[in-house]
Amino acid sequence: MFCQYDSGKIFLAFFDKTDIKLPEPYYPYRQKLNLPVMSGISAPHVSPDPTLVRKVHGLIAGRLALMFLLLLASWWWTNSFPAGSASFENFPSGLAIFFLVSIALSGVYYLVLRLNDDLLLQMRVQFLVDILFVTGLVWQTGDLLSPYITLYVILICVSGFFLSKNDTLIIAGGCVACFTALSVLIGQELLFSYSGEARASRIVQIIGFNNVAILLVGLLAARMSERRRVAEELKETAASFADLNVLHERIIQSIGSGLITTDLEGKIYAFNRAAEEISGLRANETIGESVFTLLGDEIRPAIGICLGSPDRNSFESGPFEAKMRTALRKDGSRRRVTVLCSVSPLFGRHGRFSGLIITFQDVTQIRQLEETLRRSDRLAAVGRMAAGLAHEIRNPLGSMSSALQFMQEKSTSTPDEASLMNVVLRESDRLNGIITNFLAYARPSANGFSHQTAEMDLGQALRDCFSLLRHSPEVRDFHLLDCELPTSTVTINANETEIKQVFWNLLQNAIQAMPAGGRLSVRLTEKGQNFVRTEFQDTGCGISAETKRHLFEPFSHGARGMGLGLSIVHKIVTDHGGRIDVQSAVGKGTRITVDLPK
Repeated sequence: MFCQYDSGKIFLAFFDKTDIKLPEPYYPYRQKLNLPVMSGISAPHVSPDPTLVRKVHGLIAGRLALMFLLLLASWWWTNSFPAGSASFENFPSGLAIFFLVSIALSGVYYLVLRLNDDLLLQMRVQFLVDILFVTGLVWQTGDLLSPYITLYVILICVSGFFLSKNDTLIIAGGCVACFTALSVLIGQELLFSYSGEARASRIVQIIGFNNVAILLVGLLAARMSERRRVAEELKETAASFADLNVLHERIIQSIGSGLITTDLEGKIYAFNRAAEEISGLRANETIGESVFTLLGDEIRPAIGICLGSPDRNSFESGPFEAKMRTALRKDGSRRRVTVLCSVSPLFGRHGRFSGLIITFQDVTQIRQLEETLRRSDRLAAVGRMAAGLAHEIRNPLGSMSSALQFMQEKSTSTPDEASLMNVVLRESDRLNGIITNFLAYARPSANGFSHQTAEMDLGQALRDCFSLLRHSPEVRDFHLLDCELPTSTVTINANETEIKQVFWNLLQNAIQAMPAGGRLSVRLTEKGQNFVRTEFQDTGCGISAETKRHLFEPFSHGARGMGLGLSIVHKIVTDHGGRIDVQSAVGKGTRITVDLPK
């Protein structure tokens, strides 16, 4: 498999090396993989490595600069010993010829550089030519006694910077071979000696000492070349590792699901961006903490099974739900988040089981939608039942009430009988009210609303309800009522009668939850450009978790009266396209938030 990222696109290829043909964009990989080319398509030109190009340029320019310095140094040396003045009569013409040859070779090298893509081969050829060039310079400047024998050493050292270890050893061997051949040819008088006749023993000494020095420098230069190569590879490896680490972090941070990694003790040491968004906590706040403080004890069984599984390589826990601890809100409360988790083992570098990977997704809204759907199903069943029973109950009830009123008017019964008659009439009216409210709750709404809607002032509706509440017999002196309304008018498109019914029910429930007194606070705010939020906060007895689960169901247990008030509230709010949220704790009070669309 190989991967290429180009222009925002990722190309992946899975292949069998023995039978694959790559399209044109992948020719740079073809030579590395030794793969055949698609028939009829030629490989595109690949630009040389800029680093190698700079090296070749430096090698050519450096050679020319060295020859120029040697020419000036030789001219200065010739005019200084014996002492004399600088003049062109003593100008080293032989060295000048070599300098001109260097200029010509540099021009050839620059020309080849523009036409040739194999820069490594060009550098090798240049060094081999330099060996012959130095050998000629040594012969012309005194052969065995030439001061330029040292150029062999310089040449080998430079090759150690530009070539590999084996290439450097080959250059050193070439220098030894050329110098030895020059010395032998001079000793055998096959070449003219510019240093004069020398004894055979002296020639052997010069050859031996110089060759040993050249070979020793060659070994050191080869060693230096190898260390340079290793250093470059180490640098590339470190850069690749850094890139891989960055890529790994980006992948983890880009995953849409929350991801936590822990050690075997459950201590968190990775917390991605999705986990931050779900929990509202920052990574630096959770790293180092126990995962059980974040996800609770619901996760312990899955972790225990994972730690005790004999086949951890293929183990992954089934999905399970947990309650996640979230960040504190401004009022000190926490948002309830339900997450769907799975646990799998985390293996280290050598395949050793070293920790756990916990992935999770926020399913709070899904569970709320499921609850709303179940409630809607129950409402549909209630509606069907109500439609069948409404006329069957209300018709005889009306007849009974009329008959009782007639009997009460015509009867000369005793006071006790009259009292009983009043009780029957009163209970008949109460039963009629129950059926009326029940039908209002179960009646389906046309176009989402039970009545026609119009623009209304939400703040004025709250003021009206508060005025009625202050004169209610249930409100005593020990009840503190606060209503915080914006200075500007807040209008929405809704049914005013039904919205007032929502406010009145919630205000009455708050007062009833504070029989011994307390504070009721109502605040109206605009939430963005699309919603208006009304908050009802009391310091009453609170609602238990079990009661809260069935709070909006009709005839719920623990409700005062008929148990339809909050059910009707929920229906009106949802019919208007809004949402209602309840947060409560026993003994600490209740906060109900109603969001209505503008």
